[in-house]
Amino acid sequence: MTSLDKPTEDPQAKADDARAVTEAALFEAFGGVRGMVETVLPGLLFVTIFTIDKDLHWSAIAALAVSLVLVVVRLAMRDTVKHAFSGVFGVAFGVVFAMMTGNAKDFYLPGMLYTLGLALAYIVSTLAGVPLIGLILGPVFKENLSWRTRNPGRKKAYAKASWAWGLILLAKCAILFPLYWWADTTQLGWVLIALKIPPFLLAVWLTWLFLAKAPAPIDVFAEMEAEEKAEQEREAQLEGERGEAPSGGRHRRGA
Repeated sequence: MTSLDKPTEDPQAKADDARAVTEAALFEAFGGVRGMVETVLPGLLFVTIFTIDKDLHWSAIAALAVSLVLVVVRLAMRDTVKHAFSGVFGVAFGVVFAMMTGNAKDFYLPGMLYTLGLALAYIVSTLAGVPLIGLILGPVFKENLSWRTRNPGRKKAYAKASWAWGLILLAKCAILFPLYWWADTTQLGWVLIALKIPPFLLAVWLTWLFLAKAPAPIDVFAEMEAEEKAEQEREAQLEGERGEAPSGGRHRRGA
């Protein structure tokens, strides 16, 4: 077969495949549209009810109830519940804080502290050479931690993405924490709801942009399967050689 006869790979097709794989992985890791709805709905219900009647107890109960309903729906559909469960825990902590202090603004405080901690985790992990977004997406791409030592281009992309997440979340905190001290509950709540989705979408888009241009992930699971198959073939070959040796010896004695 000449070089002209060999099938060629379309670079554009490979690029499109890489982008599609990246989009699917990000969708799986961050929950997609449904995950965003489960993140926004409890807080939206809380601030809506509190805006109408200023009743902390009913607002908190409604937010917790809808979080539990979302988990039950996930369980009934036998779907992954990690995003719904994270929403329940976040709402539960908010309810506990608000009930203990009697200040409705404290419903939002655990989530704000979590956002600040996550922002610092992205930045610190990147400075340490182990960007957090790589730890999150590595298993999704079936590359685990291979990008750290075997795929420097991909490690660089994960570092850029982690910087983007960290700085975007820090900017969000820079808006919310002053409002926590100076604004009332309804003002803080509506601003927080408004800042739920746009920063998240921006961070996801930047992550997609960086990874779509990065080298392809190394599928360590496929490598392990290939090594295991090769080992099984070697063992089978050795067993076959051991089985042939005695019969050869008997043939020589008979001669």
